[in-house]
Amino acid sequence: MSEVRILGVMVESRTTAAQAVQDILTKYGCTIRTRLGLHTLELEDCENCGLILLELTGSQEECMRLENELWKLDNVKVQKMVF
Repeated sequence: MSEVRILGVMVESRTTAAQAVQDILTKYGCTIRTRLGLHTLELEDCENCGLILLELTGSQEECMRLENELWKLDNVKVQKMVF
């Protein structure tokens, strides 16, 4: 079995960081096997933060470039799991 890499991306301010995050995810689209977005949804208003889970594929170097670009963004935190 090959290595499984998961990134958790916490976007703390969707109104200010969402477009930059989306641009990076689009740039590395061929490295992302699975993408799952989670956020609290209230009836009147939705939360301004969100969590994105990414299952990555491809080379370790490409995955590290994606992770590093996300780390450079304000209001974004990244955690990694490798199995």
